[in-house]
Amino acid sequence: MSLGEELRKVRKEKDLLGTRTLPANAYYGIHSVRAAENYTTSGYRIHPQLVIALAMVKKAAALANRKAGTLEPRKAQAIVQATDEIIAGKWVDQFIGEAIQGGAGTGINMNANEVIANRALDILGHKPGDYAEIHPLDDVNNGQSTNDAVPTAIL
Repeated sequence: MSLGEELRKVRKEKDLLGTRTLPANAYYGIHSVRAAENYTTSGYRIHPQLVIALAMVKKAAALANRKAGTLEPRKAQAIVQATDEIIAGKWVDQFIGEAIQGGAGTGINMNANEVIANRALDILGHKPGDYAEIHPLDDVNNGQSTNDAVPTAIL
């Protein structure tokens, strides 16, 4: 497949505000795109150390949720593998938001949820955006609040 054909591959995601077209192979999702569009003032990307720290928080939550029985073991394992890859420095380019944004880190948190969910979907053999299988909020963000996850990662 040529580079041009690869670049033309897209997927569509829908939220309450409408439908957006994303690159088919992107691990970020519609909420990440909206946050990146809404906060374009500083030109500074999210620092890789914050990305890694947030992945650690998401990993701990997945392990706790599996133990508590609120997350299926196969989903938990895929989420843990995805977070381990981020902790190792992979997929940082999928965090497309600005470092400076409003909303107490909601955009950063959703970006992490989407990247982890879509990578976990890929690990399980599903396409990014197949949120009926692993959902960014229901599975990755299970039992968490942006107001807790992001400050924990910052500390």
